[in-house]
Amino acid sequence: MSRVIFRSLLIALPLFLGACDRQSAPKEQAEPAATGKAAKQGFGLVSESGLKAELSYEFVGRPAPDVIFADAEAGEVSLSDFVGKPLLVNIWATWCAPCKAEMPTLDALAKLEEGKMSVIAVSQDLQGLKPVQSFFDATGVANLEPYTDPDNRLSGAVGGAVVLPLTILYDSKGREVWRIIGGVEWDDAEVKKLLDEAV
Repeated sequence: MSRVIFRSLLIALPLFLGACDRQSAPKEQAEPAATGKAAKQGFGLVSESGLKAELSYEFVGRPAPDVIFADAEAGEVSLSDFVGKPLLVNIWATWCAPCKAEMPTLDALAKLEEGKMSVIAVSQDLQGLKPVQSFFDATGVANLEPYTDPDNRLSGAVGGAVVLPLTILYDSKGREVWRIIGGVEWDDAEVKKLLDEAV
């Protein structure tokens, strides 16, 4: 195997190990430890807890898709409803281990950024609200509204290969700044620097 191919495989390996693809059947996966800090390694983010992710600027400047998903009362919502301040959109599912592992720190970030940045989590669970609300109740998630997208419209519209969790930062005008593919700890100092890139 050539050195170039080998290096490419090494770079891609953390992404495949640290995230769930949308096509996988819902099944129990090994849970990473709940704590640890992320260290930025090039475009890779690796936490001490075992979460791995990739930072991508591939779609920078792309407008947020205009698709409909549901709020906790089954009302219609779109990303355009959040224009006016930066928006962090987390696309996840309750059957995805890295998604669940990062949710407590995402919930803490939602509280920390309240009024400055909108932080939302949109579940792709086919069963809709019930598993999401059960997970939020069981884990004490209190700052995130249980948005749902059982038809996977949002994940289908954002572009690129959809691997969960997928988190996209939009600026106050609704243009993509970056995306993180895989799980991270949202209370990490390096992640905070990345969030500061949106205005």
